[in-house]
Parts: sequence; C-alpha cells; structure tokens
Amino acid sequence: MAFRLFSHANPPVSIDQLLENAPHQGSAAQRHLWLIEVLRWVRQGESVSGLQYVVRHVGDHPKARRRVVALLAACLRDLHFSSLLADHGFAPRAAFMSEFSERLRRRMLPSSPETRELSTLFGLLFDVDRDPIWISKLDDATMERLGDLFSQAWHYAEDSPLGWRQPFMEALSILASQVRAAGVSPELRLRMGDGPSREVTQTFGQLARAAEDLHDLLEDVAEAEAPALPAHADDTIPSTADLSRPQLPAKPDEKRRAAVLQQAQYVRGLLDHCMQLAMGVHNHLEAYGVSVDVVFHIDQLRARGRRIEQVLDCLLAPKPHREMRALVLGLIQDSAERRSLRALFTRHYSLLARLVAERNAETGEHYITRTRAAYFDMLRRAAGGGIVLAGTTFLKFFLLALAGSAFWGGFAAGINYATSFVIIYLLHWRVATKQPAMTAPAMAAKLGDAHTEEGAAGFTDEVVHLIRSQMAGIIGNLALVFPAVLAIQALAWWLLGHPLIGDEKAHHTLESLTLLGPSVFFAAFTGILLFTSSIFAGWFENWFVWHRIDSAMQWHPRSQALLGPERAARWAAWWRRNVSGLAANVSLGLTLGLVPPIAAFFGLPLEVRHVTLSTGQIAAALGTLGLPALNDPLFWWCMAAIPLTGLFNVGVSFALALRVALRSRGVRVKDRSRLWKAMGRRFLRHPFSFVLPPSKRQEAREAAERAQALVQLENAAEAAPSSTPEGKPPRA
Repeated sequence: MAFRLFSHANPPVSIDQLLENAPHQGSAAQRHLWLIEVLRWVRQGESVSGLQYVVRHVGDHPKARRRVVALLAACLRDLHFSSLLADHGFAPRAAFMSEFSERLRRRMLPSSPETRELSTLFGLLFDVDRDPIWISKLDDATMERLGDLFSQAWHYAEDSPLGWRQPFMEALSILASQVRAAGVSPELRLRMGDGPSREVTQTFGQLARAAEDLHDLLEDVAEAEAPALPAHADDTIPSTADLSRPQLPAKPDEKRRAAVLQQAQYVRGLLDHCMQLAMGVHNHLEAYGVSVDVVFHIDQLRARGRRIEQVLDCLLAPKPHREMRALVLGLIQDSAERRSLRALFTRHYSLLARLVAERNAETGEHYITRTRAAYFDMLRRAAGGGIVLAGTTFLKFFLLALAGSAFWGGFAAGINYATSFVIIYLLHWRVATKQPAMTAPAMAAKLGDAHTEEGAAGFTDEVVHLIRSQMAGIIGNLALVFPAVLAIQALAWWLLGHPLIGDEKAHHTLESLTLLGPSVFFAAFTGILLFTSSIFAGWFENWFVWHRIDSAMQWHPRSQALLGPERAARWAAWWRRNVSGLAANVSLGLTLGLVPPIAAFFGLPLEVRHVTLSTGQIAAALGTLGLPALNDPLFWWCMAAIPLTGLFNVGVSFALALRVALRSRGVRVKDRSRLWKAMGRRFLRHPFSFVLPPSKRQEAREAAERAQALVQLENAAEAAPSSTPEGKPPRA
C-alpha cells in the first residue's frame, strides 16, 4: 500500500535530469523520495535495461556520479542498517495476535519517507509483486557496477576498516543474540527433546559467542589489510579525482583469513544444530498438542536462522554481488509475507489444522463401512439414533412453547439437541449428518497415491464405501424417526385425545420446510455448522491435550481420594478418548439452537435444516393433521425437500472438511480427471455398489483376491535374495 501511495506522487521527469540534480544536501525525506522516483522510472519500461541505463549514466557523467554518491553517502550515514538486516520481516513481539494487529496496521496505514529506519524505506522502495522478477535477471556486470557505486558511497559515509561489512557484522551479532534468546525461552526450551535443557542452553549460548568471535576476527583482517584512505568531510561532495583514484588492494593475510573461514564454519555448524533442536519442537507439538504462539516462535527462530545464513554468505564472499542480490530478493519476499494476513493464518494454523484433520481421520474410520456386516451394523446404529431424535423433535416443540424470548428459546433448543446428540454418542449410535466432517479427513489420507492408476482405483473403493455408509446412516435415521414420531402422535391421540402440537403449529411447520422456500439454502448453511462443530472438536481436543487435563484429572488429590488410583486412571483415559466426540456433539447442538436467534438479532433471517430433525417435524405435522394432509401438495413439497436437505447437509460438510484436510496435508490432486474417470467406470459397471452392501459371494471373492496378492508378495520377497549372483550381495 505504501509503495503505491508514493509511486505516482510527482509528475514524471526525465531520468537524466533526475540523476543530474540528486538532492544530496536535501532533507532525509527528499533524498528518500528521490530514490523512490528513480526506481519508479526503472519500472516504467523494461526494468533490467532501465537500471543498466541508470548505472551507465552515473558512471559516464562525473557530475551525476558525484551527486549520487554524495546522496547515497548521506543516506547510509543517517539510516539504521540493523532495522533492515536484523529486524526486517520479523515480529517485534513473538505473539500471534500482536503480529496480526501489526500487519493489519501496515495494510491500513501508509509509511512515511521521513524515517531513519532502512527497513521502512526498503518497503517504500520495492514493489513486492513485480520487482523480484527483474531483480533476479540482473547480470553480474550491472551488479558489480552497483556494488562499486555503493562502496564509494560507504567510504564517504563511514571510516570503519570493515567498510560495508560493519553493519552486516552488527546484524549478525544481533541475529545470533535473538536466536539465543528465542531458543532459551521457556516456550521452546522445555519442548526441545525429552532430555535436560542443559544442551539447549549451551548450544544457543555458544552460537551467540561464536558470532562475536567471528566479528573480532573480521575486524582483525580488515585492520591488517585496510589501505590508507584520504580523509574527507561528511558534508562535502566527493571530487572527481577522489572517485577516480584507484585503491590498491592490500596484501591478503592468509592466516587470518583461514581463521575467519574456520570460525564461519563453526558458526554454521552451531546454527544447523540450533535449527535441528527447534524442529524437534514440532514432534513435541504433534504428541502433546499445538499452540499457535509456540508455532509462531519456531517460525521466527527459523527465519532468523535463514537470515544469518544470508548475511554470512555476503560477509565471506570476495565479490558478494550474487549474494547481495539473493539477500535483496529474500528481503522483498519477507516484506510480502510480513504484509500478508493470509500467509500469517495459513502458516501458523496449518499444523493445528493437520492435527485436527488427523484426529478426525482416526475417528472417521469408524464411520466408513467396508463389509456387509459393518453396513447392517451402521443401519442398526443409525436406527437407534433416529429413535432418540424422535423424542428430540417433540421436546423442541415443547421448549419453544415455554420460552419467552428468541434467545432463551434457541438456548433451550440447543440444550435439547446437545443432550440428544450426547446420548446417541454414549450409546454408540449414529447421527448421519455427523459422519461427513469426520470421514472427509480419512478420505484425504487416501489421496497420497491418487496419481497412479492403482491409487485412483483404491480411492474409488473408498468413495464407494463412504457413499454407501452415508446412505446407510441417513436411511437408518429416517426409517425410524418418521414412524417413531407418528407412533408418539398416535399414542397422544389415544391417551390425551389430542396431538402434541396444534393445527396452527403443524401448518406453520409444513410452510417452513417446503421445497418452494429457502430450505435448500438453510440446509447448506446447516452443513457449514456441522463442519464447524468438527473443527471445534479438534481444537478442543488439542486444548485438552496441550494443558494435560487428563493427567491433572488422574493425579489430582481429590480424584485419587474419591476414585482411587486405578479408577482415576480409567476416568482420565475415558475423557481422553471421548473428549473430541463430546465436544463435537455439544457444540453442534448449541450452534443449531443458538445461531438462528443470534443471526436474527443482526437482521439475518437464517434457520437450520437438519435432515433427521426436519423429517421428524414433518411426521409430527402429519400426525396432527391426519390423512387429509396426504392430499395437500404442501406436504409432498416438504417430502421432496428431505433428500435435498440431506444432500446439502452431507455435501457441504464433507466438502469443507475435505478441503481443510487436503490443505493441511499438502495434498494437491493434479490429475483430477483420473479420479473422475475411475469413479465413472465404477458407477457404470456396478451402480448399486454405491447404495447396497456387497453380497457374501463378492466378499468371499475379494478376500480370496487379497489373500492371493499377499502370497505373491511373500513369494517375491523370498525369491529376491536367491536371484542375485553367487558371491555378490544384493544391491541396497
């Protein structure tokens, strides 16, 4: 944003006039705006040729050269290099939310060219979208001439024997100290491996000391090899004679240079060890839960490690033109990432999303039926869930009649739903619409080998199993909820002499659930809520594991006193196994009840359409209105909405969960046509396999084929060693 604000601030002028009138004695803002204008001119045409023309013009015209060198010297003298080399692209505070606020501020508010921070000026100079393309194409000759220009400017800006290497060494010391501080922080130190933290403290401490020793060695080499340079005043323009005077290189001190290279290798070795220790934190997070702030700490530490490598490359290269170009490109990339809110969320939530997806995948395997027996078991479990939801339907009507306000009515409905879902979960029954969000990560795990024909065929088998399982769940739910609700209505007519809901409520129910209304849209919205509940379940399980709640429950003195050691251990293990399922069902119930009244408060007419609950409500309306309702077209429009409601409940939830699972695993399905063709062939050859379970004969044939394939693999493995020539070992 800041670059675009200053890219067209002034009317265009000729580049020759711009270079001949460089404001070397102007204010800092005027000098910085001049640099911005020069780069803007370079971008107007072919950028590489434009920069080559600028460098050539400055070299061929003494007046322009003297003014440009003086301007660059003034900029180098006033700017803080550490803000670019040691701080650019890094968060000042290692906290996720503070970094989010900082990035939001950078996107909303422009930066000022009146600054002493080179990092701020760098963001104003370069366009992160276009500049990396042409900078990467710059030839070595142009980079060398640019380097000579900046070396002359640096000579008139500072008298340090290290020259331009002085700020690089300062940045190296700062970066090493920052890596040490991050590595020994309790957030990372206590999670780097299972052993004592003494190794971590020593390794990161040695890195900072080794960087300081390298600084001292470079200063010794610079002082020993520095040629005698003429004195100059800071506010004078360098003369043509000064700029053209050749500087004879001093005789190299090979012994000191060898010591520098040896110390640099030692620094690299320590840095590599530190990065390996930091990567060990990921293993701890996968086993004991993820913290976004800890992931942010790790990313910042690794980014500083990469910056140390880039700075070392520049310091050790005899002619660091290519290394400087790579450093500039890296700094531009860091600018783009530091400005992107999407990159922040994508990077730091990816590990959490992957763990959520993997835990849902483990749960989702239980929802996929692959055999005939598992199919009918799913039908029985789904039928049990339909019976419970039949009672949920009438309890919803009762609670809505009692509640006085929309919020408390929604809250009561949410408690009703949550209680019913938890009961179904504890009884190991099934709610069909809970399956997709759990099964999608399991499907994503099968896509790793989808680039081959065998992998596509295996994935097609999983799709068939999944669709068949979904059908079994929905059929089991609906097959029991409809007659169960009608039976309860009939019992109410017989015992009470009237149905459990009135005629007005029954008519209103049919009018709200008809296909001619927004039921399909509300069903898709309900699919989003189903997906959200699965994500919340994974997050809550991660929170449970991260804070070791199960361990606290097991070893708390009150748990030990009330339950005893063995029962306390079993109690904690039960919560560890079931915390995700309980969180998913409770969150789903509460969202189904509370989201509509909360949305209505903001003027959003949103409702939920759950296929099983909607079917129960239609059955309740039929039980009130009786057989004449069968002659009403409105009733059949409601019945027609049931399959579409189920389709959008299942489809939206599954699609969102599959997308998260694919992105979190880094799976990219490049050849989707292979998967579609494989599923099309399966549908044409065996269309009923998507709905009906395999026959006993088919199961026996598939089992025989798997056994035969296993025998062939074992025979091939046994024959492999014997096929090698005698006296020669088999190749690894």
